[in-house]
Amino acid sequence: MSSDARAIRNGAAAPPSELYGRQRSQILNQPGFDAALAEISSWPGYAPAPLVRLDGMARALGLNELWYKDERGRFGLKSFKALGGAYAVANVLRKRAMQEHAVANVTSRQLVAGQFAPTQRSTTVTCATDGNHGRSVAWGAQLFGCRCVIFVHKHVSQGRRDAIARCGAEVRVVDGNYDDAVRQAAATAASNGWTVVSDTSYPGYRDIPLDVMHGYGVMAAEIVLQLPPGEPPTHVFVQAGVGALAAAICAYFWLHWGERRPSLIVVEPTRADCVYQSVVAGSPVVVGGTLETVMAGLACGEVSELAWEILHAGATGAIAIDDAYALEAVRVLANPVSGDTPIVAGETGGSGLAALLAMRDYPAIRETLALDHTARVLLLGKVYEERHVFFAHVVHHELMERSRSTLHGVHRIDLPFLQRLHGLGVDGGPHRLHQEESQDQRQADQRLIRRRGLQSECLAQKVKDNQQAGEGCHAQQQGRDQGKKCQQGYDGPRKRP
Repeated sequence: MSSDARAIRNGAAAPPSELYGRQRSQILNQPGFDAALAEISSWPGYAPAPLVRLDGMARALGLNELWYKDERGRFGLKSFKALGGAYAVANVLRKRAMQEHAVANVTSRQLVAGQFAPTQRSTTVTCATDGNHGRSVAWGAQLFGCRCVIFVHKHVSQGRRDAIARCGAEVRVVDGNYDDAVRQAAATAASNGWTVVSDTSYPGYRDIPLDVMHGYGVMAAEIVLQLPPGEPPTHVFVQAGVGALAAAICAYFWLHWGERRPSLIVVEPTRADCVYQSVVAGSPVVVGGTLETVMAGLACGEVSELAWEILHAGATGAIAIDDAYALEAVRVLANPVSGDTPIVAGETGGSGLAALLAMRDYPAIRETLALDHTARVLLLGKVYEERHVFFAHVVHHELMERSRSTLHGVHRIDLPFLQRLHGLGVDGGPHRLHQEESQDQRQADQRLIRRRGLQSECLAQKVKDNQQAGEGCHAQQQGRDQGKKCQQGYDGPRKRP
């Protein structure tokens, strides 16, 4: 199986000596980040997401250090998105309560306690979503006591719809694509006096996306405290999407570390590389086509206006990777180099590591991004997708092929590996397949596997056996905070021809 990847340095990137400056501070700034941290850290269940050190993988990839910010436990939503959408909902309610009750300040704790219940109950927030952002908005509305209506297009799986509904939101399905859902959400909000809570900015709509981005900055604030003192990373790989997370991370590190800030590399799928193409052109570029990729959280064709104002000079470079690298990263994280902590990640969450695997195969990428044996690299886990059947297919493929690794120290699945996964809350043994994943999503996943060359006859039979007998794949409910995890094994990454 061959894979594709390409990287570019940003010719417009600001030199290390350039200050963050007044103009950028009008967009994202330290007071905004500090306010978000103060509010979010007061929410019930808040805890910093762990920063995991992967020394074995660093050695295998020829790096000095490798760190992975693991967002799976974030407020039980398994996603950094809980920081942005929910924080924006809180600010919508805080501002409205201050205005209606003529008070100088309203806190998240007061909202959770229902101290402004009439205002909270009379407010409706809404947005269009492919899944994760809408779920964050819905969870925030549930936490802070307001009504929520989420619009999804017809291709969003039933499992994702149900996850949003479990947060107390009304889910409305639009007969069309994501853009149709966006238009329907905006039109319905305008006619009913609802508030749209989007993570994407456009002319005339900036304040709420800024709240979302400042919320994302909590990740960066935690990382600064978790890293060894005085040792900032030299590189950080950040998934793009519309660019909101990448811009927030870029801005926070620029403000905190100044000229010692890391090089920021934006990671995208080759079929949805709007930031990459914008870097090439020097201005925002809209990417067309289907945008189809297993990295579903990155399937965006246009960078956010606000994000680009930070990234056009803040991003050091960009890398676009084929789906095969994202799938390999899932397998590598699940059964890592000896001594490293196994991590159950989705295709989007593992895309930073996928970029490093591409670097392993393409020396020109290593040179373009200035990655050598002294590099201290930070990866952001971002999202753990709830697509357990797909995860099992990906990892089962590795077992079926029984291929040898060219990455020194990565071994085949063994009992100690299973025991380590058990420690993460992933048990072995026969279990039924995840029942919340819709049949159409399973079929779509299988089509993707076949199309990407990952479906062998043996795997196809195994999938069929699993669906009939419930063997091989595990998906067990372990409470809201633990969520659902699926476990299989991995032999190790393969050198590409």
